[in-house]
Amino acid sequence: MSNQSARSTRLNARNLRKRARTKSEQRKRHNADSLVAAEALEAEPGPSSPNLKYNLRRRRTIDTLTKEPISSNTCTPVKRRRKSASINPALIPTGSVGAKYLQEDLPDEVLLKIFSYLLEFDLCRVSQVCRRFHSIANDDELWKTLYKDVFEYDSPLLLQNTEPKSYEFIPSSEMVKYDNPWKESFGQLYRGVHVRPGYSNSSQVRRKRYKGRNLVYFDAIEPAHQYVDTKEIDDPLIFIHTGIYQGELLLIDTPVTLIGAAPGNVMDHVFIEREMESTIMFVEGANGAYLGYVTLKFSPDITSSVPHHRHYALEVTENSSPIIQHCRIRSTSVVGAAVCVSGSGADPTIKNCYIKDCENVGMYVTDYATGVYEDNEISGNALAGIWVKNHATPIMRRNHIHHGRDVGVFTFENGMGYFDSCDIHNNRIAGFEVKAGANPTVVRCEIHHGQTGGIYVHENGRGQFIENKIHSNNFAGVWITSNSDPTIRKNEIYNGHQGGVYIFGDGRGLIEHNNIHGNALAGIQIRTNSNPIVRHNKIHHGQHGGIYVHEKGQGLIEENEVYANTLAGVWITTGSTPVLRRNRIHSGKQVGVYFYDNGHGVLEDNDIFNHLYSGVQIRTESNPLIRRNKIWGGQNGGILVYNSGLGMIENNEIFDNAMAGIWIKTDSNPVLRHNKIHDGRDGGICIFNGGKGILEENEIFRNAQAGVLISTQSHPILRRNRIYDGLAAGVEITNNATATLEANKIFNNKFGGLCLASGVKPTLEDNIISGNHNMVEKAVSSGQCLYKISSYTSFPMHDFYRCRTCNTTERNAICYNCIKNCHAGHEVEFIRHDRFFCDCGAGTLNNNCQLQGEPTQDTDTLYDSAAPMESHTLRVN
Repeated sequence: MSNQSARSTRLNARNLRKRARTKSEQRKRHNADSLVAAEALEAEPGPSSPNLKYNLRRRRTIDTLTKEPISSNTCTPVKRRRKSASINPALIPTGSVGAKYLQEDLPDEVLLKIFSYLLEFDLCRVSQVCRRFHSIANDDELWKTLYKDVFEYDSPLLLQNTEPKSYEFIPSSEMVKYDNPWKESFGQLYRGVHVRPGYSNSSQVRRKRYKGRNLVYFDAIEPAHQYVDTKEIDDPLIFIHTGIYQGELLLIDTPVTLIGAAPGNVMDHVFIEREMESTIMFVEGANGAYLGYVTLKFSPDITSSVPHHRHYALEVTENSSPIIQHCRIRSTSVVGAAVCVSGSGADPTIKNCYIKDCENVGMYVTDYATGVYEDNEISGNALAGIWVKNHATPIMRRNHIHHGRDVGVFTFENGMGYFDSCDIHNNRIAGFEVKAGANPTVVRCEIHHGQTGGIYVHENGRGQFIENKIHSNNFAGVWITSNSDPTIRKNEIYNGHQGGVYIFGDGRGLIEHNNIHGNALAGIQIRTNSNPIVRHNKIHHGQHGGIYVHEKGQGLIEENEVYANTLAGVWITTGSTPVLRRNRIHSGKQVGVYFYDNGHGVLEDNDIFNHLYSGVQIRTESNPLIRRNKIWGGQNGGILVYNSGLGMIENNEIFDNAMAGIWIKTDSNPVLRHNKIHDGRDGGICIFNGGKGILEENEIFRNAQAGVLISTQSHPILRRNRIYDGLAAGVEITNNATATLEANKIFNNKFGGLCLASGVKPTLEDNIISGNHNMVEKAVSSGQCLYKISSYTSFPMHDFYRCRTCNTTERNAICYNCIKNCHAGHEVEFIRHDRFFCDCGAGTLNNNCQLQGEPTQDTDTLYDSAAPMESHTLRVN
């Protein structure tokens, strides 16, 4: 019989029964049936209580001398209907002596032994005799023995005062909180019907009565369910004792409670199995139904031709809200799932369950279903641990989802849900996958040690991932691709074996307030037309770079802190055009921001500082817009443009770099406008090796070397710049370079305004060169060695010579006054007018300089500033 046919038959039978009797008759029968248990187990103890429901009926005792009745302060006789008792009243001593002996003189051990032969109702009655009896009759061990005989549990099971209802065993450490936890549990559970094979008297009655005990037993679950349904008992309760229950049709459409009952770990002893259809099914009418402490198993016959893709170990359908707790659930079917919750109004609570080692999906929530799923362990399943599909919105908290042979959680086809504080790890594919319009919310979860990635969002997936820990995954911590647009917020993404966040294939997303660190590849990688928003993140201490944008990647990257990465803080390459605003990029072990191979984009309002290499490097046809940035503290230069690099560099402040503020070399041709380049520990702008460029309206001041140094076949254009207060010359042109200088103001520089080496013929027009200190000419005129004003850190431009007599090399240079004084009478040779420092004054020649004091450290003359280090950042595809 199918589940639907069975349900229709039961509903018809129930309607016939309701028409056969009135509501008043039902209430009368139910009250009579439960009167004894309700009065005996729920009464307040104590002989003096005015609300006593039970009092042991006692004989009136007559004094032998006065012939008057003797009253008792211990017990108040109440006339009531005679009931059977375990103790024969004829055996109780009569008279005051007998009463006193029983109540006061008989040793506790003897009373305890006597009471151990009583059943639960008798113990309740005898506890009403007196305070001493009450105390002994409530002994934990007495009730523990009775409790185990009926329920088999090793610990008392109590209904918790929670919503929804929950049955929990009381651990031994908490039993002290209860007067008698065994008795309290007895009182709660005594009304239940028992399924205990071998305990029923006959298949007709299915009932076993004890003297003083009224319990109903069945051999199978289905007739027990039919019995409580027929009786229409409020809050029906069924205990399923040790055994394997196979092939039963369990279609639950009433608020019945089914609880496994066995010693030890209960679910290890109570098994419910089925081969043909769903093992147990909760349908409309099962609101408030409860299933706990059993093992559910769906084990289809593999030789059967019946399809099982819609059969499950546990199935919850529309308009039902059962509670499933402390169950082990497994399916060996290679299709479908172990647990399926489907349909509008399907709203179960599934807690503390084990869904393990299934040959299909662990839990499947679909078709607008909801529900609460907490503290479950879902592991070792052949397919996803959890599927959420088709507008389902489950709430999942504190679940442990691990070691799956597929993805951990898979939300797809508009599935949603709220996932809170779950531990998802060691799954073969991603820990959490979002696909095809799915939009889950994932908060405070730990997603780690995935054999591929952590979170995978693709094919228009969305979702909110907030305050999660994502770490130690073999691939990227987060993947976003194919027009997906998730929110990745306030997560910690770290120690990935590859990158942190990987956005590719037209991916989007909001990536903000994350802490991304310690990953083997880039902290964030953006490629292939992806266009995310990346802001307020900390991206640091990566074993590779910070942010890598390539293959036409885009994105708005703003207000991040990118620091202490092994390679470049930000790489931009291969046609990419991101916008970087208001970021702090600092303390890297190579370059701050690196544009190469047609990397473009906008770099504005950033602080870029304290890098081991240049703050910014631009090369190989890259053409970014770099404006309003502060670039300082680099151990190399501020900005390096080389190997045909381009770029618009404007309104930046570039200062306190160990080498030149801006380098332009090897056929590069940037545009520099409105920048302030100052207080460099080397020159302001150095243009070398065929470098070009347009330099307009820049402020270049207070640099240790030349404000602008042009060398080696370079040919820039300088217009309307102000170059002043330099510690060396304003503009120096050397080594066959040339330049066009128009309307520049060059003033107040130490060595001079415009210094030209031999053979240099720049184009000069409307420049104002005034107020420079000309310290080189003054030193020569006063007979000083030029090393006196330059030391070995500056390179004044003047005539220099070599001495053949002293065997000086082409790398040595001697100033005019040293030739005249220190090398008088020697064979000397004029080399050229160029920038140098004097080796004679430096003390590096064989003869001591007569114009200088003690020699300084040995170093060859350097005709140019030290060359900057180029980035060795590797490409990672």
